[in-house]
Amino acid sequence: MNKTIRRASVFTLLLVFALLVRATWVQFYEGQALADDKDNRRNAIETYSAPLGNIIVGGRSVTGSAPTKTGDLRYKRTYTDGALYAAVTGFASQAYAPTQLEGIYTDLLNGTDSRLKSVMDTLTNQRADPGNVITTIDPDVQKAAYDALGDKKGGAVAVDPKTGKILAVVSTPSYDPSSLTDANTAGAAWKKLTADPEKPMVNRALRQPLPPGSTFKLVVAAAALEDGLYSSVDEKTASPDPYTLPGTTRDLSNENPNAPCTNATIRTALEYSCNNVFAKMAVQLGQDKVKAMAEKFGFNDDKLDVPVRAYTSVYPSDMYPSQTALTGIGQFDVTATPLQMAMVSAAIANGGKLVSPHMVSQITNSGGDVLQDYDDDAGSKEIVSSSTAEQLQSAMQTVVEQGTGTNAQVPGATVGGKTGTAQHGENNSQVPYAWFTSYGKSDSSGKEVAVAVVVEQSNAARSEVSGNGLAAPVAKAMMEAALKD
Repeated sequence: MNKTIRRASVFTLLLVFALLVRATWVQFYEGQALADDKDNRRNAIETYSAPLGNIIVGGRSVTGSAPTKTGDLRYKRTYTDGALYAAVTGFASQAYAPTQLEGIYTDLLNGTDSRLKSVMDTLTNQRADPGNVITTIDPDVQKAAYDALGDKKGGAVAVDPKTGKILAVVSTPSYDPSSLTDANTAGAAWKKLTADPEKPMVNRALRQPLPPGSTFKLVVAAAALEDGLYSSVDEKTASPDPYTLPGTTRDLSNENPNAPCTNATIRTALEYSCNNVFAKMAVQLGQDKVKAMAEKFGFNDDKLDVPVRAYTSVYPSDMYPSQTALTGIGQFDVTATPLQMAMVSAAIANGGKLVSPHMVSQITNSGGDVLQDYDDDAGSKEIVSSSTAEQLQSAMQTVVEQGTGTNAQVPGATVGGKTGTAQHGENNSQVPYAWFTSYGKSDSSGKEVAVAVVVEQSNAARSEVSGNGLAAPVAKAMMEAALKD
């Protein structure tokens, strides 16, 4: 063999070796990254090559799959009562990343979750039959909240205090997830939804914290009772009316100037929603103690998963005394979601113990075998003592029976609640937010529910915006649905 041929042969062998090394590198080291790449069309083709698993509400699937008429994606997602359950399901789209439960349980619903694979699936590397997500949502409570909110912009959450099961998650205005499922039409729907100034795709129940206003007074009252600042809800407080914010010349007014708020008890202060009492109480306790109590209820938790990640409800730090005073009435930089305020009422209703809220009961394989039971996994923690919880329950009942929350009364049930009207805009220049949080207990069946509602915007005149006028009727409808025999 001459020298030229020998060199060519060696060079050719080196090229073959380089190709083998590169192929090995791609297959064993870069293969998974390429498979997971968002631009890999094969993933979408595989995902939509067969029907997806379903999300179940009240024993009925609210999702489905339908054959497509064109393209290489054989199936698309469908929704029953899509707008009603959008805040729960989210959407699974051929064009966009899935959201809410559709996003969290993507692998389960498309059959790629390793827990779904049989021995034969593993040996043949075949995709398993998809699993299902069993929610805790009560369809009657969900519909009651959705219908009661109507054309108002807002959010509502209902929770079973004893189990932590979330019975309703509603956000209005809503949207139909079906409009986003087909790649051929999703783009136009996406542009329309994202350009809508009403922001229908925002989950106002879980992911839009707003100033909670006077509903936060429950947290301040809990801190005062637990700290021993006051021994009971019927002990007189040292609360001048008007109350001058510390370090300022500004007097804090009450909504009702004729309310008996001077040195009022906690019960009376909740009944009439006396700002002077709770602003001064927050200053007396100090921001650290109020913050500690707020955090026990769930504020400042940036990992609140239900399993959808809820936005953090915030109690601030490093404030002047005047700012601490304003936090006592749920203003300044205090923010909360309806979920958070439902958690406050749930803990009070449950004797001071908060059971972890969750809106998925179980996940199963295609045959119905349980892969994980979240009801069994739900932990609980003591937020306040049973004595404090009982006193706050009693005071909240006074609010509903004869105070600012009478629109939440439910025949045949014991109801306790708290209204809130939170300032919005600089110097309260915009329409306030209307809040209501409450619990209800059936006098006959023993069923219980805790709810929270925020009405962000409505057609009501500004003078008519109040927690009792706008939010309490929504809470009443939810409680009636949850407590019915």
